[in-house]
Amino acid sequence: MDAWPTCDVPQLPGSGRPLRLFDTAQQALMETGSGPARMYVCGITPYDATHLGHAATYLAFDLVQRVWRDAGRTVHYVQNVTDVDDPLLERAAHTGENWMSLAEREIQLFRDDMTALRVLPPDDYIGAVEAVPEITEAIGRLLDDGAAYHVHDDIYFSVASAPGFGRESNYDRDTMLRLFAERGGDPGQTGKKDPLDPLLWRAHRHGEPFWDTPLGRGRPGWHIECSVIALNRLGMGFDVQGGGSDLIFPHHEHSAAHAEVLTGQAPFARAYVHTGMIGLDGEKMSKSRGNLVLVSKLRAARIDPMAVRLALLDGHYRADREWTGGRLPAAEARLDRWRAAVALDSAPDARPMLETVRERLADDLDTHGAIAAVDEWAEAALASDGLDPEAPTLARSTVDALLGVAL
Repeated sequence: MDAWPTCDVPQLPGSGRPLRLFDTAQQALMETGSGPARMYVCGITPYDATHLGHAATYLAFDLVQRVWRDAGRTVHYVQNVTDVDDPLLERAAHTGENWMSLAEREIQLFRDDMTALRVLPPDDYIGAVEAVPEITEAIGRLLDDGAAYHVHDDIYFSVASAPGFGRESNYDRDTMLRLFAERGGDPGQTGKKDPLDPLLWRAHRHGEPFWDTPLGRGRPGWHIECSVIALNRLGMGFDVQGGGSDLIFPHHEHSAAHAEVLTGQAPFARAYVHTGMIGLDGEKMSKSRGNLVLVSKLRAARIDPMAVRLALLDGHYRADREWTGGRLPAAEARLDRWRAAVALDSAPDARPMLETVRERLADDLDTHGAIAAVDEWAEAALASDGLDPEAPTLARSTVDALLGVAL
């Protein structure tokens, strides 16, 4: 599957700093290493358009890429698309649309949104549908090893086979059971060895898509999809597993358990990094609540995507935050000030600003501090007679390369 086109990233003088991120599993800030970097971020289920909660997540991991690259690291970034799953099939049945057509349209809309927001694309953009052969091969290995079992024609993973189960989320069993039921699991399914055992393979039901495989007719479960796609492209122990905080359990916990049992190694990822939720009117933004602010609708209203990007970056990525009425106008005004400042013939030295932005972003993506540094430089530039003719260009490049905002 093709991703979206990339954008040029200016080369900055000097070198960036090592990146520290908060690891959910260890509940602590940790260095993300050196040398070639590997990252997997869970992608969309394409049954509706990109909302600002999605956008905030992918912007956060876009910054991870940018900070790594500025520090001289090469990056191998993988993202999946869950292009066959219950929510997609349910939406298609509700609207009467072919599920493949629905998925194709929403994936293209997501590509367009990511392009407009200047999110650097993944190196590997893999749909569940194209990964079915490798997923079924992995499920077969789990069956052979006794880590998976049949419930009628469906296949489940035994969490008892994973010694590290629970290590990523650190949740107690009652919390796991509650979240499993809320987030697509089936703890009440009869015949399972443990209520927390997740589905690996759903046998064919009438009217549902299926693949003829050595496992029989059916389609893969959600968690094994990400395990296999990541493992087969990044290997074990990659640097960052990313996604929204709603993926901590069950998705990331189960994905890690599958991979660790398949390989006999741990950990699946060195750091589990999660973004906060974007809310509207006091509630998490979600399709089920119908309170979505869509990136495509903002674009259609001729809102500058760079203002949308700035509005989403003006808050820490791990924090739950509200999309309030004043957030976008404030970002538009900030964007205007920055553009006016970099349009000057000369301005105060921008090198201290560059180093502050580097320092702030390297400290767990402190975008609030990074934006404040650019604000301070822009205000000084607009109030001064100018000193350095190269400063506006360096400031423009800094904002572009590190914050992804085109001025």
